[in-house]
Amino acid sequence: MSEILVVDFILVLMIFLRVFAALSVTPFYSNSAIPALVRILLSVVIAYIIFMTLDKSAIDVQISLGWMFFNGIKEVMAGLLMGYMVNFVFYGVSMAANLISFTLGLSMAQAFNPANETSDDIIGEIYGLILIFILFIINGHHYIIAGLVYSFKTISIGQFAMTKPVYELIIRYSVSVFIIAVKIAAPIIVAMFVIQIAEGIVARMIPQMQIFFVMQPLKIGFGFFLIIAVLPITVYVIKYLLKDIEGNLLNLIKAMS
Repeated sequence: MSEILVVDFILVLMIFLRVFAALSVTPFYSNSAIPALVRILLSVVIAYIIFMTLDKSAIDVQISLGWMFFNGIKEVMAGLLMGYMVNFVFYGVSMAANLISFTLGLSMAQAFNPANETSDDIIGEIYGLILIFILFIINGHHYIIAGLVYSFKTISIGQFAMTKPVYELIIRYSVSVFIIAVKIAAPIIVAMFVIQIAEGIVARMIPQMQIFFVMQPLKIGFGFFLIIAVLPITVYVIKYLLKDIEGNLLNLIKAMS
């Protein structure tokens, strides 16, 4: 009887490690505004629910420190990999915001983000809030939990392995960060490029004019006007990318199995 309880405890611990590792790096759940104790309790609840639905007869559990140590590392790696995969869209949008800020000359305008305890540019703050709102609207915060539940049906405890398909998916999703950034920032960057060409022409024609002091406020104002004008398209693109997270996560889980 005591051996059965020990085996059950080890199984719950392994499940908890994968769940907690994933929630520690995913958007919203990893936010520093959520206390670590709340994240731990949520991971314990999810781990227990998964344990109750898991086919325990197919798992060969060994009661030894070596088995627990090496398989615990595997579970943490699997959870971190799934969590970071969800972050790729956020990295892409953040990179797009940095490109827009640099183009408008606002890269030095920083605002303190109390949620992440970091300083971000103003455009990044705006796009970050849009991302979180859309994530909740489409129930994206459920994707990682659904993915974790599915992962235990596909990847048994201790069976995680870094295969060639996993490396290929990681590379493909990493490249998508740059593609996402270009898709979102392209309209503003192209418009500002045209304005800079016009600025150069005016500077050549009227060298007495202090072109920087005249054009910089106009560039910032026109840049914000463009951001508002293309905002519906930006929201649509972000919504499409966030919805695609679920499929990407399932593909990664299948590749790891």
